Amino acid sequence: MHSQPESVTMHNIRSVRRVAAVHDLSGVGRVSLTVVIPILSTMGFDVCPLPTAILSNHTQYPHFSFLDLTDEMEKIIREWERLKVDFSAIYSGYLGSPRQTQIVSNFIDRFRKPDTLVVVDPVLGDNGRLYSKMTEEMVAEMRLLAKKADVLTPNLTELFALLGRPYRSECSDAELKDAIIELSEGGPDTVIITGVPVQGQPSLTSVIARSRSDGRTWKVTCQYMPAHYPGTGDAFTSVVTGALLQGDSLPIALDRAAQFILQGIRATFGYQGDNREGILLERVLPNLALPIQSATYELV
Repeated sequence: MHSQPESVTMHNIRSVRRVAAVHDLSGVGRVSLTVVIPILSTMGFDVCPLPTAILSNHTQYPHFSFLDLTDEMEKIIREWERLKVDFSAIYSGYLGSPRQTQIVSNFIDRFRKPDTLVVVDPVLGDNGRLYSKMTEEMVAEMRLLAKKADVLTPNLTELFALLGRPYRSECSDAELKDAIIELSEGGPDTVIITGVPVQGQPSLTSVIARSRSDGRTWKVTCQYMPAHYPGTGDAFTSVVTGALLQGDSLPIALDRAAQFILQGIRATFGYQGDNREGILLERVLPNLALPIQSATYELV
């Protein structure tokens, strides 16, 4: 028997598409990179982490150690340039300072190609409030970064912060559609609003999204489970990113992500434990290889 030529073997290795994941790394708690890497790896992608910080555990615990990697981010990017690494997608999440936001913006400019998918999860706040370290300067920098995204995934709080408007917890689908159009005009082709309450139906939650190039607005509604698990936003955007890279349409990508999160919450909800550890991701990762069982998306 003859072994394959090295050139063929190397070609096969390089055929696996890479995703640059710009997130922090927490040792305890399934959030950020400990969610992003297994999901996108399971979906068939080579995840190249660009860590923004290393934490002993995520910040919803009362105490944690924190190592800022801002300077290292620039060094990693320079080495990637030297290696001539190319990415099918660049995906950013929580950023801890205006400088980190600027580094990611420059990273996109230097590595983006015509077919590169840029996904920005503009982590700024939740439940009507900005997170403690999110200043107005940070919001302004995130607005600039959002303009470079192909796909932007704010929650309601972040949507209004990016638009510079007071937060509203109740909005009609038509109002949210108009808000998405306004935000999309600033740059991102696709805007996905997560965690949208369904008016008059507290047992349901929804996701609303619109693609400027497609011109249609989609809504996916699913059951709301009365429990909070950190990292579900990271998981949702990771599945959407992987699904779009696999060639799924926007509504199917939304459906796939929403169903995966609901499966993860259901797999976790029946157990007693500390919710801060996140969903039992390990139990549901195999579901990412299954076809959509029943599509729930609709046009709005």
